[in-house]
Amino acid sequence: MSRPKFGDWFAYFPQDYRWSAAMSLVLGAAPYGGSDLGEADQAGRSLRDRVGDDEAWFETWRELGNRLVERAVTAERCGRRLTASAAYVRACAYLQIGERFRTPKDEVALACYRDSVAAFHRFAELSDGPQVEAVEVPFGSGSLPAYLVHAEGGGDRPPCVVYFDGLDITKEMCFLRGAAELARRGVSSLLVDGPGNGESIRFRGLPLRLDYEVAGGAALDFLEARPDVDASRVGVLAISLGGYYAARCASLEQRFKACVAWGAIWDYQATWAERVAANFSGSLSVPGHHISWVLGVDTVEEALEKLRDFRLEGVVERMRCPFLLLHGEHDEQVPLAVAHRLLAACGSTDKTLRVFTSAEGGAQHCQSDQLTMATTEFSDWLAERL
Repeated sequence: MSRPKFGDWFAYFPQDYRWSAAMSLVLGAAPYGGSDLGEADQAGRSLRDRVGDDEAWFETWRELGNRLVERAVTAERCGRRLTASAAYVRACAYLQIGERFRTPKDEVALACYRDSVAAFHRFAELSDGPQVEAVEVPFGSGSLPAYLVHAEGGGDRPPCVVYFDGLDITKEMCFLRGAAELARRGVSSLLVDGPGNGESIRFRGLPLRLDYEVAGGAALDFLEARPDVDASRVGVLAISLGGYYAARCASLEQRFKACVAWGAIWDYQATWAERVAANFSGSLSVPGHHISWVLGVDTVEEALEKLRDFRLEGVVERMRCPFLLLHGEHDEQVPLAVAHRLLAACGSTDKTLRVFTSAEGGAQHCQSDQLTMATTEFSDWLAERL
């Protein structure tokens, strides 16, 4: 399959992949209440003469997020619970999309992120959608922050999916990427900021780590202690770099009964070595130095050394549970060939590669160009397997 030139897909900022990919994250969350076209477009238009200016990006989205918080507070005071809830979740999404490019994470960035989490918590308290419970997953000497999104109509002990982030995704963003679809199908989900992600890296000093099955096992232990989840029917799902997390977890932690890798990863050091060699001029979703930050090191060279064993060769051959791999035909970040290699190596006898084409939609990285193609696909599949 030939790959299109950059710009042949929906690119809000045609001259800048990173900004366009972020704008797709914003607009793609609209079906789940994570954005409103008019206000998001207004913010985007105000930035068109400042493309590449990450400080302008931060200030624009933070201002919009804060405005939505003010609107939500006003609605609450008037007793308009649902209006407030809708404003809070969009505020969270806008604050996080603004903060994502600001590294290193100074106090201004961290305050913005805290505000985003607070807005999400208020959304969860006021929403009439799936019940969202803020929980802590015991992990080492501390814990991982998470949300348990309860199934709707799934009985007293429904199945559950442990849902991890990616390189630059958060548990709040995961909520806007399929949690409601799972809940509607009678499946609960545990959205976890694992090591290197979200609150865990920002506030708890937990960098990205090779052995993600440790976090996966901790999530399973947590669910086994819950009376409102059937811990014998738990799957694992993760997005983007999470394709590595999920596949490794399911291969090395046999308690998982199904696995969805939303985007293929095979050798993550090789992926980043190519990006470094190109001086970060390729299709990256975040600034190049983001990888050093999440790994807890100071230089790109140290990051590449840390990534040396971030590969699935010799690991996925051990997977035995059903496996669904989702990938876009024209993924600009990870070529489709990586997905074929991962599927071929996987040891499961029930394994499927779902390739989304340009003709149907969802051909870009993690279906950012048509999000619901993926969220409905994996939600149906998980509901059937669990």
